[in-house]
Amino acid sequence: MNQNSRSIVSFTMVSHAIVHTYELSIPILVVIWLSEFSITTAAIGTVVAVGYALFGVGALPSGVLADRYSTKRLVLVGLAGMGASFLLLSLAPGTATIALALALWGAFASIHHPASLSLISTGVDESGTGFAYHGMAGNLGIAFGPFLTASLLVVFDWRVVAALLVVPAAIAVVYALSAEFDEMAAVDVDGTEAAAAGDTATDADGTEHGLLGFLADTRALFTVGFALVLTVVVMNGLFYRGTLTFLPDVLGGFVTDVPGPFGRIAPDSALAAEFDLASYLYAGLLTVGIAGQYTGGKLTDRIPVAAGLAAVFTTLVALAVAFVPVASRGLVPLVAISAVFGFVLFSIQPLYQAAIAAYSPPDGRGLSYGYTYLANFGVGAAGAAIAGYLLGMTTVSQAFFLLALVPATGAVLAVVLYTVVGEETRSG
Repeated sequence: MNQNSRSIVSFTMVSHAIVHTYELSIPILVVIWLSEFSITTAAIGTVVAVGYALFGVGALPSGVLADRYSTKRLVLVGLAGMGASFLLLSLAPGTATIALALALWGAFASIHHPASLSLISTGVDESGTGFAYHGMAGNLGIAFGPFLTASLLVVFDWRVVAALLVVPAAIAVVYALSAEFDEMAAVDVDGTEAAAAGDTATDADGTEHGLLGFLADTRALFTVGFALVLTVVVMNGLFYRGTLTFLPDVLGGFVTDVPGPFGRIAPDSALAAEFDLASYLYAGLLTVGIAGQYTGGKLTDRIPVAAGLAAVFTTLVALAVAFVPVASRGLVPLVAISAVFGFVLFSIQPLYQAAIAAYSPPDGRGLSYGYTYLANFGVGAAGAAIAGYLLGMTTVSQAFFLLALVPATGAVLAVVLYTVVGEETRSG
């Protein structure tokens, strides 16, 4: 990668890590809130769900903004807003303020993916590698955010911890202000398209800034290829949320007999349940995902993305079917299948991100990634409900077998994309 690309990748990596650090710090804080406030798990779940919902739903308007304004400025706004929301959280006297703070966090966090991925797709010369590094940074936040928060809670009150978590966002903002790069360096554009790199992109009458313009842009975006890729993203979101939401509990069912130092580190602690062996194994799985992100990103620069999507989805089908039989054979097989599962599960993200870029126009990337993360985080959130229902009505093995139908559908759609739509229809 050239210097411009490295600057963009570094800029987006920092923001991505912070987004997911905050995202995964919230469940740790929930443990404290349940013990401090007179509130049910259902009520606190609703409070938290509002923030997470806005994280997904807000991606679409954020994508629209990413096509209208500088993506760098939008990411800066997102970073500053996330920091401000956790500052408000540190001052919360009760659950109403917590709800407001988390809602603000979700709204500002939703800016990141459409803006940053649009920036990578238009400004980085090896976009697949850029997506890979971006995803790796996100996995770092996912894997280490909970441990950072829990470690601070050992020493400080939760409000102090929330205030301390503002510091990374503040540092990131300072760094981002100094970053310089060309947002459209990787796109061959004529004079009219080059305006997309500026502050605004308007016609003489400015119509595209309104509802009619949004609908027109959406109509232009939804080619057959893009619609297929977006459906593939929905399949990924359903499987991702469906498996990861309950995976710590599932893993716990295989490690209940493991004694000694592999057990809970502080049985009498309010946080003990977060740190049994299953939690360590879960965090390890997420960490292995860093390597998966890197590998998937490298593949996007070497093979057709649709073929890569088909191959990864097919592998996920096999892993879902084999997971319980292998995991039940002992600790070593459990660790091995968990590591492979984490690697493959996260390797698909750079592939579908590159596919979105391949089947959407450069000046509509923000909108395309807005729809992408509405599909992935918004529609994909239904995967948690589906998995919860299956686990309640069937055995764990049967639930995983039925969940395998989701990546199987994704594999079929990817094959259709590769064989029917074809490379020649790409817009990027």
